[in-house]
Amino acid sequence: MMSAGTGDMVAIREEIREWKERRKAVILAHYYQRPEVQEIADFVGDSLQLARQAAGVAAEVIVLCGVYFMAESAKILSPEKTVLLPEAGAGCPLADTAAAEEVRLRKEKIPGCIVVTYVNSSAAVKAESDIVCTSSNAVKVVNSLPADRPVLFVPDGNLGKYVSRQTGRKLFLWDGCCNVHHQLTAEDIRLARAAHPEALVMVHPECRPDVIDLADYVGGTGGMLRFAQESPHKAFIVGTEEGMIYPLRKACPDKALYPAASSLVCRDMKLTTLEKVKTALEMMEPQVEVDPGVAERARRALERMLEIS
Repeated sequence: MMSAGTGDMVAIREEIREWKERRKAVILAHYYQRPEVQEIADFVGDSLQLARQAAGVAAEVIVLCGVYFMAESAKILSPEKTVLLPEAGAGCPLADTAAAEEVRLRKEKIPGCIVVTYVNSSAAVKAESDIVCTSSNAVKVVNSLPADRPVLFVPDGNLGKYVSRQTGRKLFLWDGCCNVHHQLTAEDIRLARAAHPEALVMVHPECRPDVIDLADYVGGTGGMLRFAQESPHKAFIVGTEEGMIYPLRKACPDKALYPAASSLVCRDMKLTTLEKVKTALEMMEPQVEVDPGVAERARRALERMLEIS
């Protein structure tokens, strides 16, 4: 679907506001969404912030502008609410690297292990887990676990390597990665530094270890936002999905922000458009449902994460 023109977008935004009021809905959007989608959202945040919002929101309908696992988490944490995902095909290649049956089989090979699952995973995989984490709290989650128990970290191997280095714990890692963050290379960082020598480098912990080694700051999207706001520096190279540049520019209008590479685009995150948000509210679909048995087990893992955070 093509994006609307400027005049059409104004009209669509007004229709969204009207439908949102009629449906008693709230719109939650991830930082990687298109700028115009972020602008119509009631709340924009990272995965942890969106989970907290979904757990405590008072609206009857949650419109989740993100990808499928985020909408599943919203439904798990607010089962009595209607959760709409404007683009049903918005998935996550990282989440697809782990299936529930595979996690069960891997657990059997590591007796007594604690399964820590990154939020970028299906509800079925979360249901096989002891606790969920996000990029912003993964180190804190692992540090909270008994030191004498082995830990299986699912599904992002790069994030797991970062957590292992930060905690000093040997983790059993899943062989998965974020296709966007994994493509960022150390050479990309060196070229960006050469082009902008005055800039500090911020990268996401889903990046490769050699990329992380070159960074001035490593953190999730919410952490990057705080770091850029609080830092006295006036220029930053941003090593995460390009959608993060928009909220950074809004929060730091006096600072220069440069993408670490031109290819850092999550196609799934960009599938959501204003037209699809309007249609979802109008038609009350696509609705996200989670099997009650799966949801109950996954909820425990998500709630344990929220208790630590």
